[in-house]
Amino acid sequence: MGTTSEYGRRDLIKRAAALGLIGLPAMGALSACATSGDGGGEAKEGTKSADNPLGVDKNAALDFVVFNGGFGTQYAKDAAKDYEAKYGKVALKETQDIQPLLQPRFVGGNPPDLVDNSGAKQMDAATLISKGQLADLTPLLDAPSYDDPKKKVRDTLVPGTIEMGQYGDEKCYRLNYAFTTFGVWYSGKLLEDNGWEYPKTWDAMLALCEKAKQKGIAGWTYAGKHPYYIPFTLYPFIGKIGGNDVLKAIDNLEPNAWKHEAVKKAFEAYYELAAKGYILKGTPGLDHIQSQTQWTKGKALFIPNGSWVENEAKPTTPPDFRMTMAPPSSLDSSDKMPFETIWAQAGEPFIVPQQARNKAGGMEMLRVMLSRKAAQNFAKLVSSLTCVQGATDGMTLPPGLDSSSKALSAAGSNVVNPRIADWYQTLHKEKIGGILAELLAGRVKPDEAVNSIQRVADETAKDDAVKKYKHA
Repeated sequence: MGTTSEYGRRDLIKRAAALGLIGLPAMGALSACATSGDGGGEAKEGTKSADNPLGVDKNAALDFVVFNGGFGTQYAKDAAKDYEAKYGKVALKETQDIQPLLQPRFVGGNPPDLVDNSGAKQMDAATLISKGQLADLTPLLDAPSYDDPKKKVRDTLVPGTIEMGQYGDEKCYRLNYAFTTFGVWYSGKLLEDNGWEYPKTWDAMLALCEKAKQKGIAGWTYAGKHPYYIPFTLYPFIGKIGGNDVLKAIDNLEPNAWKHEAVKKAFEAYYELAAKGYILKGTPGLDHIQSQTQWTKGKALFIPNGSWVENEAKPTTPPDFRMTMAPPSSLDSSDKMPFETIWAQAGEPFIVPQQARNKAGGMEMLRVMLSRKAAQNFAKLVSSLTCVQGATDGMTLPPGLDSSSKALSAAGSNVVNPRIADWYQTLHKEKIGGILAELLAGRVKPDEAVNSIQRVADETAKDDAVKKYKHA
């Protein structure tokens, strides 16, 4: 483990706690192994030019950590080759354990140059930003785009991308590379073979689930071990019922936001799935891969998910499955927003640590990834849109991605983008997610779930150690 002194370990632990990178359970582990990554000095500033607008040191290596999840890592490896054609070697490491791997390096002051901060074990970006640990990406956004030097990078991005990286000011701390649509996913073939249509109202949803149950097919499954997947359809459902302002009030941690009538109605609707036996048996114990596998095997009609699922579930998806995404069903005709309303946003966040040795290289790597070539390669490899405008125009898309693209187009301006998931990660993933898991398992009633979530939201609102964010 090295020769770090006891004093040094204690100092690292204090610094980790100050940065918000660890909680009490993790402190013991860090004290046992407080390594800080590879050594090396900061990269020299390169000469800025039309060919090197960010001034990358062409001799400096680039330390790049990529999350190996639903999108895999090949797209990053391919883009890295284009980077290496002009600059230094890219040391690319893939992992599913972002925080466990990088926590000691951030604490030690030696983080990577670029990080794909994604997955169940991602670092809390809001905390890192509040502690000054992430670089402002404005130099990247103001740099000329890779394909057209007359256009700035910011002008090539899908609207809303930059906003997803902003936390209360004009600076942008994250570049969300994928453009993700969230919704209800199903097999077009399974519905067609049974003469069923996707239900546009909740009564129709329940009626279809009953028909499926009679044939030995569950209505729904979901990632029970990762219950923050449930909001992928629940949040836009709430927005449809009560309007987008309800979601904004939830994001803003306003008093009684979760007690809005729209939330109660949505919770009551989802509770019916459990109460009527429409959820696949054993779902609370399934992770995302296991639930997706049961779904692709035809054991359940519907699953709440994001557009990465087409690539992630590819190993178990039958060739004729016809993967399809649809907006959540409406509740009824009293809804404030139309059926076509979906949750869509730029996702898969990339960050450049403030203490990175080669910050310019990290930003340049992102500039390469935002080229039309790299964006199209991403779409081909992983069946997902990127934040690059028009990158897939003229391409033949796989069924899931095609349905996502059509759903986004049909939604028009009726797109919601809840921010509670990234503004208050712990609240969203662990606390709210845990309560929703109990609701869908049928172990708590809707009113209990509403009150419990309002309580944990209020606790976060009153916690001075948590930086607060608000919609403008």
